[in-house]
Amino acid sequence: MSVENLLFADLSIGQQYHRQHLVRRSDIDMLGMMAGKKEIEGVIKVPATGIFLFLTATAINSFPGPGSLIREHGLQAHGWIEQDDILSLTLTVSSKHEESNIVILDATCENQHGEQLCSGPIHVIAPSCSQRSEYAEAPQFTLRAHHVFANLRAKTDLLPPVPTAVVHPCDRDSLLGAMQAAQENLIIPILVGPEAKIRALAQTEGISITGVRIVGAEHSHNSAQKAVELCRNGEAQALMKGSLHTDEMMSEVMCSATGLRTARRISHVFVMDVPAYERALLVTDAAINIAPGLAAKADITQNAIDLAHILGIPCPKVALLSAVETVTDKMPSTMDAALLCKMADRGQIHGAILDGPLAFDNAISMAAAKTKKINSPVAGQADILVVPDIEAGNMLAKQMSYFAAADSAGIVLGARVPIVLTSRADDVKTRLASAAVMVLVAHAIK
Repeated sequence: MSVENLLFADLSIGQQYHRQHLVRRSDIDMLGMMAGKKEIEGVIKVPATGIFLFLTATAINSFPGPGSLIREHGLQAHGWIEQDDILSLTLTVSSKHEESNIVILDATCENQHGEQLCSGPIHVIAPSCSQRSEYAEAPQFTLRAHHVFANLRAKTDLLPPVPTAVVHPCDRDSLLGAMQAAQENLIIPILVGPEAKIRALAQTEGISITGVRIVGAEHSHNSAQKAVELCRNGEAQALMKGSLHTDEMMSEVMCSATGLRTARRISHVFVMDVPAYERALLVTDAAINIAPGLAAKADITQNAIDLAHILGIPCPKVALLSAVETVTDKMPSTMDAALLCKMADRGQIHGAILDGPLAFDNAISMAAAKTKKINSPVAGQADILVVPDIEAGNMLAKQMSYFAAADSAGIVLGARVPIVLTSRADDVKTRLASAAVMVLVAHAIK
């Protein structure tokens, strides 16, 4: 839809604007964070002060519209709103002040029952020049809640817990994460590390490890050795990293004689739940392969595709990332992307739709792809982002977590068992999310 603003001269006393707004669950979540909420007989209600946002935004977006500035308001709330309420918002021009270009709007809001929930004046500096805005739909104010891992947990609730070797859980978060995963019926933990240190930590932090098997190890490297051995002999069906360095654990996993390697390249996948993106987003490889060549990227891509299938994405769309969308020998990542697409055409990579090279904006934004005239079944709707190297992947995943409030899980694939490879900086929430993904992978392998 197209919205053209009204200038000061276009407005007259008594002129009105009216619109309705259906209160969605996302509105309740957003307004509840700002204004508080209460629950009555299972119904969540938020104060009508939240309507101030709808009324002032209506003035800015529609009446007078783009270019308007809110100077002040005297809105007062008179009740509560709840999900599925239909709000009738009305703005009426009550006075104009030519010396300041200010228009005073008399604002009111009623619900579907005719109850007045909000009223009062809004002082608006009217636009000084004509302006038009385009909207796919009438502007709404929504906050998409995280949902990806809640959906995955619904799947894990139907599965038995997975015996898991927890490697050197010698700090609070790694031990607590493992034990909470056990309480959530995700894993049966086998704690591998210095027993006295683990027991002392549990006592200090108030973490119950009653009845939990502990396999004693002298130090972190020895913990990794023994944990891998538990997986090789079938006592454990998964690995979970504790408070040791990644390379210390992965060196044991990668050992050709005593490790957990298979014919497939081992790689890492971040499963991201980004509130600004409508679907789960898999980012690979951001933790294992530093500068993978073409053959390694083929395995990295296939590992991520297999994971997407396990997570319930039957035909994932894979974006092979670079800095540009055209193939050039001056940028090797574009050449790799093009070759990977051809490998998919020949069946060497299967189970997905691949396209690349694609820049990040084109991979996740339909608008960006349209602007650059990219005709692609993947652009703007990628499920998997395959990055050119570990630096790009690591920065991308962490930017999503810290700047875009994404929830994430980390999993290592391509070994005999799935490996939960979290950072020592990850909190318990992230460790639980990773455990949930690991459970689904372990049962798929089994």
